[in-house]
Amino acid sequence: MTVYMVFEPPPVHSRSKNGAASRAYDATALARAEGAAFVPDRFVWSAFLFAPLWMLWHRLWIVLVGYVAASVALALALKYADAPANARGFALLLLALLVGFEAASLRRWTLVLNGWREVGTVVGDDRESAERRFFDRYVSLETTREMEAALASPVPPPPPVPQRDGTDVVGLFPQPGGSG
Repeated sequence: MTVYMVFEPPPVHSRSKNGAASRAYDATALARAEGAAFVPDRFVWSAFLFAPLWMLWHRLWIVLVGYVAASVALALALKYADAPANARGFALLLLALLVGFEAASLRRWTLVLNGWREVGTVVGDDRESAERRFFDRYVSLETTREMEAALASPVPPPPPVPQRDGTDVVGLFPQPGGSG
């Protein structure tokens, strides 16, 4: 079983009538849920084996710059310390191992930095079952919230019924009690 962190996309940028930018969440739960990101909390083999490519694939630009800087600094420090080549290779392997273990944390950090909002955690055998479990709960919560909001809003009183004096006639009929 894998634990997945679920993130909702950032607010939609829109322009008001006067041209000023404003941020507003899309009102419908379906539209918000459609763009949700599921980040598994586990060791990521692709991040371990191909760290720079994995970072580019997930658009982790700041993480990529930090990784390249750390790799270069580590290689140069070990070179100037006259460490054997095996030690330099082992140190870079440990750095790659660290990226593999922390890949999920790096993705979560980047999503939060870009304005994504964490909406929940779900456990599942695979991504599909985790999505199904999350959206079943998400839809029921949204439905409950909508019902609570509808019940909490005050109900306006019904419009007053006009009083009739008994002399109103509809159509071309004679007046009641008149000659006809």
